[in-house]
Amino acid sequence: MLEKLPSFVGKTLSWVRPGLDRIISGRSNFAMIPETIVLESAAFAHGRALPDRFTADGEGVSPPLRWSNIPDDTRSLILIVEDADSPTPSPLVHMIATGIPNTKSGLFEGELAPHHGGPVIGKNSYMKPEWLPPDPPPGHGTHRYAFQLFALDYGPKFDAHPGRSAVIRALEDHVLATGQLIGTYKR
Repeated sequence: MLEKLPSFVGKTLSWVRPGLDRIISGRSNFAMIPETIVLESAAFAHGRALPDRFTADGEGVSPPLRWSNIPDDTRSLILIVEDADSPTPSPLVHMIATGIPNTKSGLFEGELAPHHGGPVIGKNSYMKPEWLPPDPPPGHGTHRYAFQLFALDYGPKFDAHPGRSAVIRALEDHVLATGQLIGTYKR
């Protein structure tokens, strides 16, 4: 969708970026929570480029993820993917996945598709319950996509597909540990 924007628009907006301190795990109320979960992908390394396959320039499927070092008293997991460099005041939400069992150690490629039977998919920033593939404006520079995994001491219940605000409320005082994986993409 944004690939058709002229690059001068992206360059003009290059200074508009919320930053990593505005993603959910960067918020001050979560800053003291230990980042002890190891979150990885077979498709890309931390701080490296996401392959086109997982973006709007490719098939747009969600990447495979795996994690380890989940605290023993974890009851459920929540995954949130946010673009820390979107030309918006707040990070753009690309994915919310809730209800991930504490026994699960990863997600396979494409598992974050709607109606797949896996985790409960929340609303992205376009208010749709689906993986929103990275689609940065041309000329805007490198975007950092923060895959954030939260281990919770309970299993929150949501009405239908939760958005970012509902997830933040559910996380309050219930996060045992976090993990983060950054993938990058630019046009």
